Amino acid sequence: MTDRRALERALREAGVPDAYYWIEGVHEPAPTPPDFVYLRTGPDGDGWETGVYERGGYEPVATHPTETAACVHLRSLLGS
Repeated sequence: MTDRRALERALREAGVPDAYYWIEGVHEPAPTPPDFVYLRTGPDGDGWETGVYERGGYEPVATHPTETAACVHLRSLLGS
């Protein structure tokens, strides 16, 4: 998996429910689910962040230097 679009396709093909994940610019369910795992650009605009959104707040789990590394980590968080 090399990018967010490929990750989204793989998750969809694996049957992961839409509400379980949020991928910036690619898969942003509306209305926003109450909790999900996410992948977005890092807070400083450099790199990538994966984490869990719960109770109205983002809780980072890890930061990544590349989009590919972030995609691999999000997929592992989803167990697929």
